[in-house]
Amino acid sequence: MNPAAQSRLVQALDSFNRTERSQALSTLAEHYIAGGPEPGERVNLHIHSFFSYNAKGYSPSRIAWEARRQGLYAVGLCDFDVLDGLEEFLAAGLTLGLRTTVNLETRAFLPEYAQVEINSPGEPGVVYIMGAGFARPPPANTGAATTLARYRQQAAERNSALVARINARLPEIAVDYEMEVKPLSPGLCPTERHIVRAYREKANATFRKTAARLDFWARLMKAKPSEVAAWEKDVPVIEEKIRAALVKRGGLGYEQPSARMFPPVKDFIAWVRECHALPMVTWLDGMAPGEANALELLECLRAQGCCALNIIPERNHHIDDHDLRKIKLRKLAEIVAAAEKLQLPINIGTEMNKDGQPFVDDTGVEALKPYQAVFLRGARLMVGQTLLTRYADFSYVGSAAESEFGNELRRKNAFFEAVGRLRPCTKAIAAQLSAMGPEKAFACLRDSARQSSWAV
Repeated sequence: MNPAAQSRLVQALDSFNRTERSQALSTLAEHYIAGGPEPGERVNLHIHSFFSYNAKGYSPSRIAWEARRQGLYAVGLCDFDVLDGLEEFLAAGLTLGLRTTVNLETRAFLPEYAQVEINSPGEPGVVYIMGAGFARPPPANTGAATTLARYRQQAAERNSALVARINARLPEIAVDYEMEVKPLSPGLCPTERHIVRAYREKANATFRKTAARLDFWARLMKAKPSEVAAWEKDVPVIEEKIRAALVKRGGLGYEQPSARMFPPVKDFIAWVRECHALPMVTWLDGMAPGEANALELLECLRAQGCCALNIIPERNHHIDDHDLRKIKLRKLAEIVAAAEKLQLPINIGTEMNKDGQPFVDDTGVEALKPYQAVFLRGARLMVGQTLLTRYADFSYVGSAAESEFGNELRRKNAFFEAVGRLRPCTKAIAAQLSAMGPEKAFACLRDSARQSSWAV
């Protein structure tokens, strides 16, 4: 395949048309896989796609393609409030011979920390939290499906209210949420970053004269027009400035969150378990009061049903300030040690919902090398969870696993990790597992894990 043709196909992976994405991926796989790199040990299990917001506009298929092209051991999709990309992403993994897993992230309210800032800066009681290892969307017409639809609707209501507040303050660049914001996301479930983009584009259309536009933003940002002009040369930079001025704490449209705005943590955890996925604690960087005592926070959320931990390592080691970096590396060591003590598998990633975030962490650097094995074990467990749940109805949090392992977390973790250590599942292997039915598929996966090779 010539480079120009390949480039066009790669660009097609980010089309809002699912069929076009699928066809492009199939063609790329046909011409690429044989010469692709063997999987190494790098993992990223926390990448947002364009179904919530990806800084590069990547679709689930594009994320899978880039992960396969760069030789990742495993890759995980993680969107806000939706599972719209789940089937596409898992199918892309089979097409490419890539280990995949799917997560969902949201914000919830933790009453036990109602007066304490946790991992949502400046917002006491509000906590980012995840579900990990979703093997399939909840079936239609079930309580779990209704709850997922409610999360989507609640996000839409928060977004719509935010736009209404900004419009009231800035009528000259008012945007229509339904017509100008929602279409920016292929699943019609935008995030605040889509809202920021809509306002930037509306300002560009409204203020045809550059000087007028620069003056407009300069007043809002309390900056000089010349500074705004410099920021506008880099779209991600100007959008971060607009985001700070309009939607973040202190911005024109910001509203201090309260318990009524988000689901209670216990309800979200119950929903994740109902979906046969792992409720997962998310950790920012250890600097907020709610994260000061790593073990205490993990024990609080474990008692409510969480059984895994998500870390964004970049936040704790890629820091120019030597003294601050030293503190944050100590905090990283503390949270990893606490998770290991409680036998909580660790999920890592880079998010990719902000410009400049890398596609994958280099866990070989000095700061992260001590945790390489821990991070890889966590990735293997999540892949094992996906395979066992999707084909054998054997979830990490299910009754069958509880009956098999009881409170022996070390033994349970080792089993799920062993399944995730197998060569990547392919379309042919998946078809055979599906044809077996859950009971025989479980036996096959168990035997495969024991012999460290597929028994199909």
